[in-house]
Amino acid sequence: MRHFGHIPSATRTGLFHREPAEFTADSPARTLATALGATLYSPATRPRLADDIRKQAARGVVSMVLCLEDSIGDADVKAGEANLVRQFADLAGATGPGADGTATDAGGGTGVPLLFIRVRDPRQITDLTARLGETVRLLSGFVLPKFTESRGHAFLEALTQAERTSGRRLFAMPVLESPELLHLETRAETLAGIASITDKYRDRVLALRLGVTDFCSVYGLRRSPDMTAYDVKIVANVIADVVNVLGRSDGTGFTITGPVWEYFRPGERMFKPQLRRSPFLEGRAEDLRTALIEHDLDGLLREIELDRANGLLGKTCIHPTHVVPVHALSVVSHEEWSDAQDVLRPEQGGGGVLRSAYTNKMNEVKPHRAWAERTLQRAEVFGVAKEDVGFVDLLTAGLAG
Repeated sequence: MRHFGHIPSATRTGLFHREPAEFTADSPARTLATALGATLYSPATRPRLADDIRKQAARGVVSMVLCLEDSIGDADVKAGEANLVRQFADLAGATGPGADGTATDAGGGTGVPLLFIRVRDPRQITDLTARLGETVRLLSGFVLPKFTESRGHAFLEALTQAERTSGRRLFAMPVLESPELLHLETRAETLAGIASITDKYRDRVLALRLGVTDFCSVYGLRRSPDMTAYDVKIVANVIADVVNVLGRSDGTGFTITGPVWEYFRPGERMFKPQLRRSPFLEGRAEDLRTALIEHDLDGLLREIELDRANGLLGKTCIHPTHVVPVHALSVVSHEEWSDAQDVLRPEQGGGGVLRSAYTNKMNEVKPHRAWAERTLQRAEVFGVAKEDVGFVDLLTAGLAG
């Protein structure tokens, strides 16, 4: 897998100063946590789920969650489990293990994205792992809902058992969405408990996900397409506290992913046809912004930028049209890369202040070191854009690919 791997090689060469690196489901956890990008959710009951997964992989999706929880009705859980077993068998029939054990398609390319199953109950983890049999090689892990210390122990123990019996490395992605985390009087204790249990199972926790829709539901709130999660102050306060406790850059923190954007237009064609045919039209930025506003995605772009400014990386997505904007805004700009390189030069180990090569800012070596390290990690998996390449170019190339 690689980000923007679905676009032609010649196009990538024209866009990137440093192209995104390839990775597999067996890459180091730090790489995978950064590479998750736009994680697309899909109900586990979809009758052509295997085809959907292959289609989305061909469009640049690198991580998906197959949901047995809130996206399906209580009466459909058993049918969803059975469907997952069938669909994994379908996927496995079109793929084979590569030299490193990663699933590849008949042409040698990656056959499936990183796949995670969102469960309701810890017993589903061991049960589904056993029922998947040999096709468990296509599974990267499980998403754990309503995660707290008390609920999380059983989930993580079940994951450990499933990993042991299957012989497959499996990751957990806990979802932080419980009322105890939202309510002020229980928040500090809840965060401390989550920090304790995730530290105990650190090697198994790939990333932490935020369930902002559940946060809003506790107070009967729902943000409009003109507002980001950060405009809902009660939600913004929780995000800040989660990052404060669980997203530190001192080695104790985890990757924390951005909240879901709920709005989309019917159908999958996000932009006007002329933009898709001619991505380098004169005046394309203004036309593109108009198209974004028409499709309720102006707010999405603002929220992605605010996610990163607040310490989040990647995003939960519930519609395919959200994927390419998330990935396009995850590419490291040439200016960011240049600053990060300067900060981390060996000769700067003693600290000091440097003028940016772009002559528009000062880079302080010690305060900016953690930022620079994170930026270069993101550059590894999302690439570094050329100096004259911006978001519009990346977005239109991603759509055309």
